[in-house]
Amino acid sequence: MKELKILAVVVFFTLLTYWGVEPYAHSVMHPHVESENFAYSDLKDTGKKGDAVKGAETFMNAGCIGCHGVKAAGMPAPMDAVAAAQSFGVNPPDLSTAGAIYDEKFLAALIRNPAHALKVEHKFTGGRQHPMTAFYGLGGDIDQEVADIVAYLKSIAPKAEEITPKMAYEAACGRCHAMHYDNWTQLGEKPKFKYKKDELLYEAKVLDYQDYLTKYMGKLPPDLSMYIRSRGEHYIKTFMENPQNLLPGTAMPRVGVTPEAAEKVLEHLADVGDAKRHERTSVGVKTMIYLLIFAILAYLWKQSIWRELH
Repeated sequence: MKELKILAVVVFFTLLTYWGVEPYAHSVMHPHVESENFAYSDLKDTGKKGDAVKGAETFMNAGCIGCHGVKAAGMPAPMDAVAAAQSFGVNPPDLSTAGAIYDEKFLAALIRNPAHALKVEHKFTGGRQHPMTAFYGLGGDIDQEVADIVAYLKSIAPKAEEITPKMAYEAACGRCHAMHYDNWTQLGEKPKFKYKKDELLYEAKVLDYQDYLTKYMGKLPPDLSMYIRSRGEHYIKTFMENPQNLLPGTAMPRVGVTPEAAEKVLEHLADVGDAKRHERTSVGVKTMIYLLIFAILAYLWKQSIWRELH
């Protein structure tokens, strides 16, 4: 019984020390930020029901395809990724999946006022304009026109359940963040090269793109291969929904995804950076059961051997 009391004391002070070093210290250095549940409560709903047919016409007349490709509608990007980054700082996204990945209210706000929707107004002061041109309407009810464009984007997008984790990551994060563990660069999935010359040309394009992106963002956005393990799900989730809450003044824009798309992004990060997580959990449970049985047998053995001395 004496040994159990000693064990209890050791366990207590070990846990106290762990709490002081890990959870408490971490909470002081990195204050907890509650999730906003991707509600985007600071953004206004248009209050209009969109018409996808009218939205397609408005989308074309507004000149959106001057920057964006829409492969789902047979409209390729007007320029390659490197040229686009040279012009805008980052390659404008293809909008084929935008209606399924991004929040409807966020999309409407993004069309009306990109810097505000993305929470990067602090970067665009003194007359400096966001590279995405704001939509000022075509002469009718601008709220209705915006709602129509959003309805059009939703009509051409795949169903939410058809969006894979990798598709969500590519659309939401892949134009700024590389993920070398998944063979992904800001230009997309790195192809297998037949000739060294082609590989060198591709690497040069990646470096050019990253150079333009660095100038636009202030620094090159980090590779996300291991972020799920170094930062954790909660940090990444809250950072996606509002980067300013965790890093005031950051150049990273608010991503604007739906809760479902955010979960898929996290799933892809986990698939790449922590691929053995399910296997590790299973092995961990079995190991703890083994150690518990071993501890019980060791204690009974000790009691049997030292019974005469107690």
